[in-house]
Amino acid sequence: MTRREHAEAVIRELRRYGYRAYLVGGCVRDLLLGREPADFDVSTNATPDQVMRIFPQTYAVGAQFGVVLVPAPEDVPGDAAATHPGVIEVATFRSDIGYSDGRHPDQVRFSQDPAEDAQRRDFTINGLLFDPAHNQVLDFVGGRNDLENQIIRSIGEPERRFKEDKLRMLRAVRFAARFKYTIETRTFHEIQQSACTIHQVSHERIRDELTKMLTEGQARSAFLLLDKTGLLHELLPEIEAMKGVAQPPQFHPEGDVFVHTLLLLQHLPHPCLPTLAWGALLHDVGKPPTFRVAPDRIRFDDHVEVGVKMAEKICRRLRFSNEDTQQILALVDNHMRFADVARMKGSTFKRFVRMPRFAEHLELHRIDCRASHGDLSLYQYTKERMAAIPAAMMRPAPLLTGDDLISAGYKPGPRFKKILSAVEDGQLEGGLQTKEQAMDLVTREYPVENS
Repeated sequence: MTRREHAEAVIRELRRYGYRAYLVGGCVRDLLLGREPADFDVSTNATPDQVMRIFPQTYAVGAQFGVVLVPAPEDVPGDAAATHPGVIEVATFRSDIGYSDGRHPDQVRFSQDPAEDAQRRDFTINGLLFDPAHNQVLDFVGGRNDLENQIIRSIGEPERRFKEDKLRMLRAVRFAARFKYTIETRTFHEIQQSACTIHQVSHERIRDELTKMLTEGQARSAFLLLDKTGLLHELLPEIEAMKGVAQPPQFHPEGDVFVHTLLLLQHLPHPCLPTLAWGALLHDVGKPPTFRVAPDRIRFDDHVEVGVKMAEKICRRLRFSNEDTQQILALVDNHMRFADVARMKGSTFKRFVRMPRFAEHLELHRIDCRASHGDLSLYQYTKERMAAIPAAMMRPAPLLTGDDLISAGYKPGPRFKKILSAVEDGQLEGGLQTKEQAMDLVTREYPVENS
């Protein structure tokens, strides 16, 4: 059963019991645009208790706000219900009263009127309902007209919509970028006026919304809009600081660091891994504070080291997981190493390309080149050199272990790592083939220390 089939089956069942029910929100918008919706949501005049009586296996994760999750018949309820691919969100028609925390309504009043429910939603293009039984769109907010005219417009007063949930400012930017739409004047002006209040939103929600902007295929447009609305200044001042920071034209004919970074975002693959997207955004974040004009040219001394520290602060601020933070920092830390790749000795090259998730490093280098001088020769060189190395030579089985060193009279300690690394270097260079050759190297270069 597809998501749409499941949602329509839920609607039929609700109607069999005498309730009104429709597809609602983003799925209706996407269907009208000829896109495949990621999710299908249902809106009904049945209360949460009534929905749960009709569908015994449900997840009442948001029942206080009128939201119940209904799994497909073949699905089994579990702790991960909210992200289960077979789950349909069923929401009761309602009006929301007060938003003290800038996200959740202080009071919810259930309604029998779908028009009243539509008025509480964020943007007109997301306020449409669809009756699958009669193939009819219900539009109480002018969403179809705004879809035709490619406009992002708040439902009702923009100030009220953004006070209810500050994240809607970021969502307006994301939808405008994703669909290549224009943000309606009053809505845009209110975002500019309210940008400074975005900090009321949790770091995690901000991170997720920015990640969607970076990975939905229109990252450059999204960040230009973030800049124009003032949201970039509030959320990522480190990126805003790139504006006007000149670069040596022989390496960066495209312009300043901000221009370069946005061009790089334009070249991100789609779909794109979030860590690669954030690594691309932050790879030159250390350039503004390290800018200097030397006698020969513009320089950014230690911008990689400075950038890693800055990127770490950003990742911690936005509550990235340790795993994602580690990969983003690795991308920032290693993006300049490709300049030396043709001069790397065999062992250095093999260790370099053996980095975890090296494909992301290679892709970052490719789009970094495309967004600047356009020379992909080192990218091609890396790919060809990697392809020419047999897997057994890329990751050879160890010739020696710590136990072998102990048996030879070496005392365990920090020196072991240095010795074993030297042996592996010899293997990667092709000079060491046997255990005996490895031990000869060790005894010659690292004699047993007398106590």
